[in-house]
Amino acid sequence: MTSVLAIILKRLGIGVVTLLVVSAIIFSAIELLPGDIATEVLGQSATPETLAAFRAQMHLDQPAVLRYLHWLGSAATGDFGISLANRRPIAELIATRAANTFFLAGYAALIAVPLAVFLGLVAAIYRETLLDKTISTTTLVAISFPEYFVAYILILIFSVQLGWFPSLGSVEPDMGLWERMHRTFLPAMTLTLIVMAHMMRMTRAAVVNLLALPYVEMAHLKGMRRWRVIAIHALPNAIAPIVNVIALNLAYLIVGVVLVEVVFVYPGLGQLLVDSVSKRDVTVVQAACLIFAATYILLNLAADIVSIVSNPRLLHPR
Repeated sequence: MTSVLAIILKRLGIGVVTLLVVSAIIFSAIELLPGDIATEVLGQSATPETLAAFRAQMHLDQPAVLRYLHWLGSAATGDFGISLANRRPIAELIATRAANTFFLAGYAALIAVPLAVFLGLVAAIYRETLLDKTISTTTLVAISFPEYFVAYILILIFSVQLGWFPSLGSVEPDMGLWERMHRTFLPAMTLTLIVMAHMMRMTRAAVVNLLALPYVEMAHLKGMRRWRVIAIHALPNAIAPIVNVIALNLAYLIVGVVLVEVVFVYPGLGQLLVDSVSKRDVTVVQAACLIFAATYILLNLAADIVSIVSNPRLLHPR
């Protein structure tokens, strides 16, 4: 138990350091943008006094290092500053948007993860058959297309031709769960088709490798049914690689949702990021990028920890 706790603390420390490095990269990238932020926000007709007052209010007259430390300290407490576009607190702006993004990603994960694991198990059991080749080919075709292309195909079929689902993912805070799920079904299916292939193929590969091991063959020789052998003997030992690829794809559901939100005009964090870039609202861009980076790092840390805990051999690498 002590070794597991030590590994978890070590991974958390690595995650904190990684997030600090990423935050520095995000801040530096914003600093390297051409032009003057005060002039971009207030316009060319702003007087020197107005520009100076704006720079003092937004701490733009301070050195970059001091501004970075001030921004990082405030972000650690949940205060991301004030939006340059509408002068509202950024935490207030991104709270609902982030909740919408996490809902969409969770909705897609609830569809994609069980379906991918099930298809991976089926493909492993009936490997090298027509069913296996059909599943693999279909998922590879889905992942080969860009997100926006898959989204437009789904809109054409299920919204324009069949009329089953709305083409826009517009949601409201007071909307019921079932109505929200109905309106966001097409964005969720787009994300599902994009991420499902990786998880399915990793599940198939992990289970196929284990089916050739002696203890699995012994279970077959004892007369156990194939599904029981896989569920009891093969699948538990294949959890580590499967969890890793699932966590990576869950991270993509959060970080890579930007294009899908733009296509469906979904009021999420990705759509807010795109709107803020067009308005040159750099404070909101910094906050959104930091949230995306923190989510990605946390999910990868969770996958790493679950893999180690589920595979005792990783606790003793020697």
